[in-house]
Amino acid sequence: MLYQGSAFRLEMLPNNILKVVFDLKDQSANVFNALALKELGETLEVIKKQNARGLLFTSGKAGGFVFGADVTEFLDHFKKTEPELITWIASINNIFNGYEDLPFPKVALVNGFALGGGCEIALTMDYRLATPKAAMGLPETKLGIIPGWGGTVRLPRLIGADHAIEWVTGAKHYKAEEALKFGAIDGVIEDAKLEEAGLKLLEKCISGELNWKARVEAKKSPLKLDKIESMMSFDGSKGFVAALAGPNYPAPVKSVEAMQKAARLDRTGALQVEGETFAVCAKTKTAECLVQVFLGDQYLKKVSKKVTKDAKPVQRAAVLGAGIMGGGIAYQSASMGVPLLMKDIKHEQLDLGMNEASKLLNKEVERKKMTPEKMAKVIASISPTLSYADFGETQFVVEAVVENEKIKKAVLADVEKVTGPEAVLASNTSTISITKLAEGLARPEKFCGMHFFNPVHRMPLVEIIRGAKTSEATIAQAVNYANQMGKTPIVVNDCAGFLVNRILFPYFKGFAHLVEDGVDFQRIDKVMEKFGWPMGPAYLLDVVGIDTGVHATNIMAAAFPDRMGYSSKTAIDVMYENKRYGQKNGLGFYEYEIDKKGKPVKKVNPAVYEMIKPVQTKQIDITDEDIIMRMMLPMIIEASRCLEDKIVESPVEVDMGLLLGLGFPPFRAGALKYADSVGLKKLEDESKKYHHIGGNTYVFTSFMKGLAAENKTYY
Repeated sequence: MLYQGSAFRLEMLPNNILKVVFDLKDQSANVFNALALKELGETLEVIKKQNARGLLFTSGKAGGFVFGADVTEFLDHFKKTEPELITWIASINNIFNGYEDLPFPKVALVNGFALGGGCEIALTMDYRLATPKAAMGLPETKLGIIPGWGGTVRLPRLIGADHAIEWVTGAKHYKAEEALKFGAIDGVIEDAKLEEAGLKLLEKCISGELNWKARVEAKKSPLKLDKIESMMSFDGSKGFVAALAGPNYPAPVKSVEAMQKAARLDRTGALQVEGETFAVCAKTKTAECLVQVFLGDQYLKKVSKKVTKDAKPVQRAAVLGAGIMGGGIAYQSASMGVPLLMKDIKHEQLDLGMNEASKLLNKEVERKKMTPEKMAKVIASISPTLSYADFGETQFVVEAVVENEKIKKAVLADVEKVTGPEAVLASNTSTISITKLAEGLARPEKFCGMHFFNPVHRMPLVEIIRGAKTSEATIAQAVNYANQMGKTPIVVNDCAGFLVNRILFPYFKGFAHLVEDGVDFQRIDKVMEKFGWPMGPAYLLDVVGIDTGVHATNIMAAAFPDRMGYSSKTAIDVMYENKRYGQKNGLGFYEYEIDKKGKPVKKVNPAVYEMIKPVQTKQIDITDEDIIMRMMLPMIIEASRCLEDKIVESPVEVDMGLLLGLGFPPFRAGALKYADSVGLKKLEDESKKYHHIGGNTYVFTSFMKGLAAENKTYY
């Protein structure tokens, strides 16, 4: 062994071929953390002293090459100044360049994911061979930054500018066969023969059969594009990329600009441009927030893994209630490999549920994400039924009947009698207390909440709600089933509205008071969409359903009268009284027509303004900034209350719940992270302007006042 570290080892194979093995100690996957980067440099220095003929760069992890840089270290790096960041990037590029400049041929053996820095180290090699399950990609723009270790320099010179723009701005990863077509890899080889193929490739290079030196030179030279070709590739892409990314995500456009600026430069100049652009992006709030979102996602995965360590997979499940929601749950479970019964009391409801599942599966087939054969198999694994006859074999039952406490209690009591003693029951309620629903159950410890968000197939979040008597084993089983369904579970403690809806309804209250003050609901929508929400509050109410919203508002107002109760009729009440229930009946704040693709398209009927005039008691002048503040403050304050009340354990879970359940703008990273960004002292001063509105809706808690006074943050 020529070198043995905690991340890298170096050995000499027969015929003076060096083999570098990346195998990060005590980790399931390879990442470039500070230790690994240090050892990568030390390994290089040992390599330079060897009389070698070639080099293989490999991974010691089965099924994984390098997952990129260690993102957990990013936020500390982002605290550096731009010059410090440029110096840090340059120090790593010196190591990567050192590998590329070795005076003998080099082959990367990509046996799994090669992402970010993993892709970039592979690009320093002269050839890349990959296994069929391998994948390559540069996902950095998803984190608000650009590739910083040569990705925007080497990739365009390897696969062409147009393809490189697609790779970098799209931030996707490409399977081995796709990467081969692009020219990013040179062959797809079965795992067992990968090293043998690499050695044969090196021999062809050594014998002169392959001109490996020309490859090195091409990556170190300017791009072979004249001015017109360069303009067509880069200028043509910038407008398209900017429109796709939107104004709040600058990194994709910055990456194109970096590639364009570097196109006529050699490697040294091009890497300098890349490093400078990386530093600019890394200092943005967008990058800080997107990295926080990534870390939040990793945190949730770790929590789930810990919770479910002793849980067994669900083999057979059931859903009670075959409406749109029940059909969506059935589709999600069956499509992820967990067969289930779908129970209702009416044939027409079962038809509705099966039609919903079939519709979603057909879309998958149309998009070529599923074969007709797989669709038939999934449909066959959903068993519609009017009876409880086969429920004795089910391990997990999700109740998704009408949002009525009395009905839910009756249904749950019935199903408990026909399931086995170990079966878990869960309610898909969005607002009703799990502790209350457990009243009358013989096994309340085997009952919990499992709140899916609509539409089930699109919304990644599932709230797992712990009632007063729910056991930890039941929570573990529910989290495990959510994971099996491809969802992201967050465990929350019981209260009205749980986590997400409890925080959402004060936001709706902020909207109602703005309309009461004469602010145009269309303007509020546009301002909040510009802020980053996928849809404004009026549009969101239409999508949720005005009737659903009014019903939930009454529950929330009863639970939290000091800040969620209303003293007068609102515009939302007016919509409800006029049977304008939103998209479900085509009439709400907006009116809806179905387009050729079957999607509802909104338009405005001036008559709506006449309807809501009686509840508009003022006509105030207000800035867009004040609209944002009046909408966001109630949400931030309630988010803090949820943390203070220990509905969840951490700010990360609060914010990830809002991102995954509501579509909170990722570039702002959640209500509490946004509060940190603005500053709690400033928010407290702003809140005092609105203390006269809606009880305690705009009043800071004592905990928040304490943070503000000491200039502290949630994160």
